[in-house]
Amino acid sequence: MRMILNDVFLGSGLVYFSSPKMSAYIIGVLVPLVFSLLLRSTRNEKRRGLPADAGGEPGYAIRNHRITSPMKSAWEGISTLAQLFEESCKQYADKPLLGTRKLISREVEVSGDGRSFEKLHLGEYEYMSYGQTFEAACNFASGLAQLGHRREERVAIFADTRKEWFIALQGCFRRNVTVVTIYSSLGEEALCHSLNETEVTTVVCGAKELKKLVDISGQLDTVKRVICMDDEVPSNISLVEGSRGWTVKSFAFVERLGQENPIGPDLPLSADVAVIMYTSGSTGLPKGVMMTHGNILATVSSVMTIVPGLSPKDVYLAYLPLAHVLELAAENIVVSIGAPIGYGSPLTLTDTSNKIKKGTQGDASMLRPTIMAAVPAILDRVRDGVTKKVAAKGGLSKTLFNFAYARRLSAMNGSWFGARGLERFLWDFLVFRKVRAVLGGRLRFLLSGGAPLSGDTQRFINICFGATIGQGYGLTETCAGGTFSEFDDTSVGRVGPPLPCSFVKLVDWPEGGYLTSDSPMPRGEIVIGGPSVTLGYFKNEAKTNEVYKVDEKGMRWFYSGDIGQFHADGCLEIIDRKKDIVKLQHGEYVSLGKVEAALLVSPYVDNIMLHADPFHSYCVALVVASQPAVEGWAAQQGVVFVDFSDLCEKEETVKEVLNSLIKAAKKAKLEKFEIPAKIKLLSEPWTPETGLVTAALKLKRDILKKKFSEDLSKLYAS
Repeated sequence: MRMILNDVFLGSGLVYFSSPKMSAYIIGVLVPLVFSLLLRSTRNEKRRGLPADAGGEPGYAIRNHRITSPMKSAWEGISTLAQLFEESCKQYADKPLLGTRKLISREVEVSGDGRSFEKLHLGEYEYMSYGQTFEAACNFASGLAQLGHRREERVAIFADTRKEWFIALQGCFRRNVTVVTIYSSLGEEALCHSLNETEVTTVVCGAKELKKLVDISGQLDTVKRVICMDDEVPSNISLVEGSRGWTVKSFAFVERLGQENPIGPDLPLSADVAVIMYTSGSTGLPKGVMMTHGNILATVSSVMTIVPGLSPKDVYLAYLPLAHVLELAAENIVVSIGAPIGYGSPLTLTDTSNKIKKGTQGDASMLRPTIMAAVPAILDRVRDGVTKKVAAKGGLSKTLFNFAYARRLSAMNGSWFGARGLERFLWDFLVFRKVRAVLGGRLRFLLSGGAPLSGDTQRFINICFGATIGQGYGLTETCAGGTFSEFDDTSVGRVGPPLPCSFVKLVDWPEGGYLTSDSPMPRGEIVIGGPSVTLGYFKNEAKTNEVYKVDEKGMRWFYSGDIGQFHADGCLEIIDRKKDIVKLQHGEYVSLGKVEAALLVSPYVDNIMLHADPFHSYCVALVVASQPAVEGWAAQQGVVFVDFSDLCEKEETVKEVLNSLIKAAKKAKLEKFEIPAKIKLLSEPWTPETGLVTAALKLKRDILKKKFSEDLSKLYAS
């Protein structure tokens, strides 16, 4: 065998060593090392973004290497979402499009402490074809007009993600009606603000959202019609029909009305406003972002062209809020390729999700998607869930998992000694196959956006689920258009080069110490220009003029408030945010988001908010404890407690969690002043329903500070 290896590697006539020991050394050490270095240098040489000649404020501008000018549409003759939808429905008329699971039974389970939980037994997916969906959208459009809704009036969609949401959206586009999108978890004050500011006359919603509307009906100025997606409506609906003069009809009724009384389309132009999308309101009341058809189409076109292999054979699992631009863009991308969309929800996503009846399948294992979109908070929880399950098994299973993971990680980081080829296949079959089954086992691509994704989580998903993660950076104000990592880029912590529809520019922020002249990489505030940049904020000219600028060439730019740096290959990395930076008493700057991302890796942390006060020299933190991890630690240590709330109050628990945070901080190489000196441990989770985080699971800092002001004061006083 040794002779064969010598002949193959060293007997080419160029190099030959007669010493077996020397040959073994060359084969075992130098060849893999050189090969690894060659791989790395090849990877680093590829230019993904190139310098751009951009107008406006001076800065360091980059464009995608595929284009010279920003992309508006990937399809000749198509300039609106309405056109894209119609063309796809004609081309793929008989193929499945919108899938919904059949409800077999709805049951109530009572836990040991007396709390009741709804559990659903869901069957297989049942589909509407592209042709049927187009017909439904046309019928809805006609029915809407028959109800008395005029083109210049606005429709609000206020519901969870489901097929009726998508049909209503496309139906409105058939009549060139602007849609106002509202998160189903929005609080009363923000809901009233959104509906009144946009003077909505028709609201499309689900039964549970209709109950919210009834409760605040006296505060709504312009609503005349409500279309309920569910057949069952609240019993007190007659009150608003009489006292407020509302017309309340079911979604099915509106479709039938339109089918019986068809009206021709009144299609939009590219510059017409398709959507007024209300941000999730992490600070103050939400702002309505005006998006044209051309804005959204630019992002859809760009992402569609850079994700390889998209085809009608793909299957997309939709569960994120359609009121979020990430999901809205993703579903339109899927429609453009003729693939099916299966609707689910975060509460029914997996076999162990909260609302799934034990012993029945969750959405992912039933649908077996090939493509999904996710926000980092959800991916972090997936990682934590798998890690905790592996830790609970212990023994040989844990050892095998950790060894396989280390081998795959080594290979992904460029080491020749990592698991490749046959060994990779073996570990995938023996270890990671069961993990992949959690999301159906066929996942090949994940679109991540909404916030920075940690490198640890990215690698974990790559390895355990065998899926490439396309990490994007964009904002509601840019229709999610900004940057997007390319399929063959295996690096972590970056968000890729600019999308084909965008120019991305860094401009100096001297106050924060970020300059485009910085070495080794230019740094500054991220400014995005191109056709995906929206018109501005609805009825908020002052704020629009503050963050939107039009240059001398007519290109529109949005100033994001985020801080980034460009790598040599033209890929962007998000490193800070202007609003998240606080100056401490002795002049040190603390980036709250950066520190929180580093500390979230602690197994004891479900969520965390760092708090920095300019009048103190140290930070403190509110920490939502992970109940399984903390209770597991308590059991091992023999700590006696009454309930989880009691356990979180105990001094030894707080000390253990704080030590874990310090360990995570040191691993992330945080400065001493960035590490929280004191923490308050909380037992209740932060959810969109509590109003403490947005629908995209971002912290609502102002609300959190107000709610826990007493606890924060005590931390600084103690």
